[in-house]
Amino acid sequence: MAGPVRQPIDISSLEKYIEKNVADIKTPITLKQFGFGQSNPTYQITDARGSKFVMRKKPPGKLVSKSAHKVEREYRIINALQNTDVPVPKTYGLCEDDSVVGTPFYIMEFLDGRIVTEPHFPGVSPEERNEMWHDAVRTLAKLHRINPASIGLSTFGKPTGFYNRQINTFTQLGDAQSVAKDVETGQAVGKVPRFDELVQYFSDPKSQPKDRGNPIHGDYKIDNLVYHKTEPRVIGILDWEMATIGHPLSDLSNLIVPWTITAFDTSRRNSHPAFHPFNHPAGLPSRAQCISWYRDVAGWDPAPEIAWGTAFAMWRDSVIFQGIAARYAVRQASSEQAKNVGEEMRPAAEICWKLVEQAKEQKSLAAKL
Repeated sequence: MAGPVRQPIDISSLEKYIEKNVADIKTPITLKQFGFGQSNPTYQITDARGSKFVMRKKPPGKLVSKSAHKVEREYRIINALQNTDVPVPKTYGLCEDDSVVGTPFYIMEFLDGRIVTEPHFPGVSPEERNEMWHDAVRTLAKLHRINPASIGLSTFGKPTGFYNRQINTFTQLGDAQSVAKDVETGQAVGKVPRFDELVQYFSDPKSQPKDRGNPIHGDYKIDNLVYHKTEPRVIGILDWEMATIGHPLSDLSNLIVPWTITAFDTSRRNSHPAFHPFNHPAGLPSRAQCISWYRDVAGWDPAPEIAWGTAFAMWRDSVIFQGIAARYAVRQASSEQAKNVGEEMRPAAEICWKLVEQAKEQKSLAAKL
């Protein structure tokens, strides 16, 4: 998946840093850039012996949002999880000196496995498809059962008020991203549909789930996992920039988004595989089965709160898609697919609004019983 470098960096400067700080990498090196990674440019390093590594850095130029692109946070949690049963790449160091390659970066192990962008796992047997989903859920539950303090993450985030912080963060992001203008057309990205109404609904303390304080990935989904080349198991979780201490419902709701969007009209959602609905291939587990698998390993039952969490996940996704559109507008997006992915903002917001309406109706019916 690595190809030509789209965002050049000073290889000579990087080699000098590696020679001083990363003994496992032998210079000279060659670079390629991965096609994935909407937020932070991601490069494949091949050293003089042919060994491969990965470098992730902040994008160049003035950033649309100061709260995004936190490669330092990515490195901290991946490094903290090194000796747990949660599969993550080996880390080789974090560089916060802008003078090396222009922005902070870290280097980690290259995982030689499968990255699947389509959540129905095309091209595998029904048995393997079922187990690949099972291990994705099981791996997430393993992360959520970790005590943050036991791996040095007690200061990585606050155990309470997670969703209120999310609302504040994504409200600020949504406002900042909406005014980004395309460098060629001058047209603003615009607000997420029904943005203010959705913020008001999710901010209502009567509707919010009970606080929990677990390590969470922040963007846990199938295309952020690396699977073994031949076995149906996860060998690594990637893209940790949104990780924090928070509510595990957030990760689980995000993971089961394919079932969420499958329940709605799919005619416009054809520009990015990660946002495709299921076509119900043989071996695909049910949504309820995934929740049951999760409960068995995580040790708590998310079922009573999953409706609210799912609606929130779609709202958050709409803001994330807006952010990709904003980065494309100013030509900071690192992915070749960025323009198409950014266009998913409106469909995601429409689904979110329908889920909120359903949740309100269910709550009203429950109150009358």
